[in-house]
Amino acid sequence: MKYRTLGRTGIKVSPYALGAMMFGAAGNPDHDESARMIHKALDAGVNFVDTADIYSYGESEEIVGKALKGRRDDVVLATKAHLPMGEDPNRQGNSRRWLVRALEDSLRRLETDHVDLFQVHRPAPDTDVEETLSVLTDLMRAGKIRAIGTSTFPASEIVEAQWVSERRGLARFRTEQPPYSILDRRIENEVLPVCERYGIGTLVWSPLAQGLLTGRYRKGTQTDSKRASYGFKHMTDERRLDAVEQLIPVAQDAGMSLTHLAMAFAIAHPGVTSAIIGPRTMDQLDDLLAGADAVLDDDVLDRIDAIVPPGTGVGALDMDYRTPAVQQPRLRRRPADERSAA
Repeated sequence: MKYRTLGRTGIKVSPYALGAMMFGAAGNPDHDESARMIHKALDAGVNFVDTADIYSYGESEEIVGKALKGRRDDVVLATKAHLPMGEDPNRQGNSRRWLVRALEDSLRRLETDHVDLFQVHRPAPDTDVEETLSVLTDLMRAGKIRAIGTSTFPASEIVEAQWVSERRGLARFRTEQPPYSILDRRIENEVLPVCERYGIGTLVWSPLAQGLLTGRYRKGTQTDSKRASYGFKHMTDERRLDAVEQLIPVAQDAGMSLTHLAMAFAIAHPGVTSAIIGPRTMDQLDDLLAGADAVLDDDVLDRIDAIVPPGTGVGALDMDYRTPAVQQPRLRRRPADERSAA
C-alpha cells in the first residue's frame, strides 16, 4: 500500500484503516477468527487499526490487544472514548475525570502502555473544550498518547479547539473522524477544507454507508425486506436505495464492484487520509482488500457527482452526530408567546 502522512503528525498510515467495531459480541464473537482477520489485514499492508471502548463494551479492545502481541510496534493503534460505559453518569463524556479513567481501562484491555491516537468519540456541549484539551495534553506528556483527535465534530468546533490550543499552549487535535461516503458528502463543504487548512488528518467512517454501498440491498428484492430488521431508519430510506440503483451501472461500466467503487471514492478526496473498513467476516475482509488498488478516473467521478452532487447527501446515518441546536426543540423554537411578529 502507498502510505500517507496522518495530518502533520509525521505518522505514516495506510489508506485503509482496519476498524474493529465488528470484533466482539456486536459483530463477530469468535476471538480467534477476529485475530486472524487482523493478522491478514496487517500482512496485506494495513498498518492502522482503529477501535473504541464502546465497541462490544471493551471486548473489541481485548481482541485487538491479544491479536497485536508481538506486532504492536508495527501498528498505528487508535482508540476512542466518550460514549457511556455504564449507568454511572460520570462514566462517559469528555471530562478530565472520565478520560483519565477511560484511557487507563483501554490501555489495560489493549495490553499496551500507550496508544498512537486517542480520539474523543463525540463532542460534549456540557464540557469546556479547554478542559478536554488540558487532560489530553497531560496524558500525552505522561507518554500514554502520541496524538489526539476527534470524531464527528462540526467544523466550527474543530476551529474553536485549534484556537484554544494555540491560546492556552495545549496539545492540538491532529485528526478528525467523520462519516463520509458517496451517499453522504456533506463534510466536503466545511469539515474537509477546515481539516486541510489546519493540517488535520481525516479518518472517514462508514464509506460503505452501513452496507448500502455493497450492492447487497436492492429495491424489490428479499434483502430489501430485511433492511427494516436492523432498526435503522437510514436502511429504509428510499432516496438512498434509489441512488444505489443509479450507482450500480456506474460501477459495472468501470469494471468493478460497487464496494470497490465506494472505497475508491472515499480515499480519492485530497482531504481524506484513510477510510475505515469494518469487516465482520473473513470473506468481507478479502473482498475489501481485493479492491485496494482500484482507482476512479475523472469520468467515473463526474458520473458520481451527477448522482450525488458534491457537498450534498441523500439522508444521514442514524448514528451521526446532531448538535443540540437541531436536536432540542427549545433551542430552535421561540416560546409560544414570542413567535408572533405583531
